[in-house]
Amino acid sequence: MTGKTRRFTIRARLAVAIAVLLAVIGALMLGVVYLFMRYVPLYSLTPMQGLEAPSSVPQATTHPSAVISNTDPAFAGPVISSTDDVFRLLLTASITAFVVLAVVGAIAGWVIAGRMLRPLQAINRVAKSAASGDLTQRVSGDGPHDELRDLAETLDDMLSRLERSVGEHQRFAANASHELRTPIATTQTLLDVALADPDLDLPALRRTAERIREINQRNRETIESLLTLADAEGGQLRQERVRLDALVHDALRAEESAAEALGLTVEAELVPATLTGDPALLRQAVANLVQNAVRHNVRDGRIRITVDRTSTDVCLIVENSGAALSEELVATLTEPFVRGHGRVAGPGRGHGLGLALARSVSEAHHARLVLQARDKGGLITEVRFPADDDGLA
Repeated sequence: MTGKTRRFTIRARLAVAIAVLLAVIGALMLGVVYLFMRYVPLYSLTPMQGLEAPSSVPQATTHPSAVISNTDPAFAGPVISSTDDVFRLLLTASITAFVVLAVVGAIAGWVIAGRMLRPLQAINRVAKSAASGDLTQRVSGDGPHDELRDLAETLDDMLSRLERSVGEHQRFAANASHELRTPIATTQTLLDVALADPDLDLPALRRTAERIREINQRNRETIESLLTLADAEGGQLRQERVRLDALVHDALRAEESAAEALGLTVEAELVPATLTGDPALLRQAVANLVQNAVRHNVRDGRIRITVDRTSTDVCLIVENSGAALSEELVATLTEPFVRGHGRVAGPGRGHGLGLALARSVSEAHHARLVLQARDKGGLITEVRFPADDDGLA
């Protein structure tokens, strides 16, 4: 067979299960009643002598017996004259009650199962939409807070995360293709212009070569940043003890000349603190945060970096002056290739991967990265890492 045999739906199986359960319980109760009526009471019935008996109530005999009869001609029900008649009537009533109970149980089970499984129908509909590529649908369950409601909320949360992730990856792919295609096209143009010039001299050729070298250098840096970002998101981490304050000190020393060129005032309060993680990724993330604070600053601006720790976490705060940023823009700064001043890159400008890499490294180390726009312009970046249990370094 090429196709699977279709089984009963869950609703049908629940209805049958409820009906069978009620029928079994009813059969057990009726069986207990039947056995009790047969073996526990002592019957002594006087057979009837026709239907001509007087209409008065029969008088009781001296021994424990009774005459069960009805001589009313209008009475059309069964006439009991012996114990066999009692048991036959009891058996008939039991079978009738059993059938009625099974039918009522099946109908009630079908209705109850339908109401109980209604959220599953909505979940199935949303899941089919997601499978077809539509990640905007939500279950939005509003019933009682039970297991099905928990399943619906979990599915909605998963779809929300998946929608954001797919959107980020689509934007990443589009921006990455642009970032990598632009320098290639620029290099091609420079080479075409140089080769088309019949009077190209050595100084012009040298200038062209220098520009191509600069473009290739930026292209190499972009590719290296993308590879580092992929490593951070891949989850393959080395676990070593790392001094966060030492990483910040090294990053500040690397950006010292750039900060002096812009006349930046740098303040650092670095409390000795350790955490466990991948040294290379943490070093790159810290360097990117410090570099971002320098490159996206204003002349004669300020940078304030703080490393602090509590009993539960290690906190790194990088605050820098700069242009005013909207909350909408700040919310997108951790996406790849997003810059605070558009996507046009120039000398000393980044690739738009620094904060994206810092976010990925933070998530890989179970840390939380929060961005906040400063009231007077600029950005505040806060990263909270889980602290080591053995105290300060």
